[in-house]
Amino acid sequence: MAFVKVAGVSEIPPDSMREVACNGDYYAICNVGGEMYALHGVCLHRGGPLGQGALHGHHVVCPWHAWEFDCRTGANEFNPVEKVATYAVKVEGDDVMIDIP
Repeated sequence: MAFVKVAGVSEIPPDSMREVACNGDYYAICNVGGEMYALHGVCLHRGGPLGQGALHGHHVVCPWHAWEFDCRTGANEFNPVEKVATYAVKVEGDDVMIDIP
């Protein structure tokens, strides 16, 4: 695995989220109070774009059918066994980098 730059810190203000594409896959990058998190950007329910949804605290809400996932763990709010993948994030200067396969 390797860390790949996906955005600038200034592009994801605190308490916001952004969808990014890298190597043909989509990711949701979340900034919760200055802490960055990354998760796979496709909802498990019907394939909705998680990064285009809403961020409520640590919860990413899919814009299609309102399924919720914790951006720290990837766990579904109503069934924690269902999880989207999460990825390590590091910030270097203004670069937001995620560790993707």
